[in-house]
Amino acid sequence: YFSDIRPNRIYRLDTNGEISLVREQTNGANGLAVTREGDLLAAEGDGKRISKRSRDGTVTTVTEGSEGKPFLAPNDLILDAKGGIYFTDPGPRPVVPGRTAYVYYLPPGAKQPIVIDDKIARPNGLTLTRDGKTLIVDDTLNPTVYAYDVEPDGSVKNKRAFAQLRDIPEGKESVADGMALDREGRVYITTVTGGQVFDAAGKYLGTIKVARQPANAGFAGPDKRVLYITAREGLYRLDTLAQGPDRIGK
Repeated sequence: YFSDIRPNRIYRLDTNGEISLVREQTNGANGLAVTREGDLLAAEGDGKRISKRSRDGTVTTVTEGSEGKPFLAPNDLILDAKGGIYFTDPGPRPVVPGRTAYVYYLPPGAKQPIVIDDKIARPNGLTLTRDGKTLIVDDTLNPTVYAYDVEPDGSVKNKRAFAQLRDIPEGKESVADGMALDREGRVYITTVTGGQVFDAAGKYLGTIKVARQPANAGFAGPDKRVLYITAREGLYRLDTLAQGPDRIGK
């Protein structure tokens, strides 16, 4: 699945390479994730909520605010093995100086998420390591990528720098966006320079160049050896020796 934000559409690319429309009027849906039951979760920036499209096509609200306040503009999300949802809420563009942005965790079955970080300038893409013990979050405005230890209840601790994005032009935003993870623990982060790749320890390995600025990435295909990259005006595929993770979500 992939989203086309401005036209408010979500599409599905099948194993035959055919693209079909899954949902319209998506309220600016951006990040997507698939549950163990096959439902499609979406971070709706304009809708200010996390929504769920059931397999029968019904769309419902999973969560739409915290502590009585609506979300700013949810951006991306990732599921844990229990069905909990980590998601970022950076707010809409343009960036408002001093506005607090959030990273949340929604426990399974809950309606109210907990704040796990409110100190990142503009949190955007995020992923979990294969064992679910580390959460990784990037920052659209800055080159630092963060990691956290995940506790059994889904809360986090020990925030630290995981990696530094490379070759960001002086005075420019990193435009760090969506992430992907492979079975060796390598992390693929879409940025202003392309898809930057880091090993499990945060060591920079290289950059995958695409024709247009990338926005998100994910492994798919029968053996999960195809890396798909969405861009502002295109969808790209890259056959790889790497293999995507054996988990739900992304």
